[in-house]
Amino acid sequence: MKTTLKLTVILLTVFAFAMCNTKKSAPFDWLLGKWQRINDKPGRTTFENWEKTSDSTYYGVGFTMQNGDTISQEIMKIIETNGKWNFLVKTPKEEEFISFKIPTIEDDKFECKNDTLDFPKLIKYWKNGDQIRALVSGDSLQLSFEFKRIE
Repeated sequence: MKTTLKLTVILLTVFAFAMCNTKKSAPFDWLLGKWQRINDKPGRTTFENWEKTSDSTYYGVGFTMQNGDTISQEIMKIIETNGKWNFLVKTPKEEEFISFKIPTIEDDKFECKNDTLDFPKLIKYWKNGDQIRALVSGDSLQLSFEFKRIE
């Protein structure tokens, strides 16, 4: 009886230790890497590069090239603060980041909302096989982005 009790205690201890050390995949890790837009306008090439800088911060850069020149650029951050995730976007024309709340996070997708803006009010990202897609929408405009991984 004592041997069975000892064995049970050992097994429960090992199980508890294993459960405490199991790392949960962060909700945006599928976004990491370098991506190229595949549904761009002719003559343009758009890229998004995402990296994870900490357990609570992701950093992205998006830019569009045309005839060898950068014609648009944005810096993006996904940041967790007090258990809530936010999506931050800044273009060179803006002094401060524009903040979007992320009320919906699932395994391979998330939505960002900011109802105070005309455009965009909603940004959606989702994984589609080995690609990522994004939808940026506002009152009367909707833009669709499809990206393939390049690194």
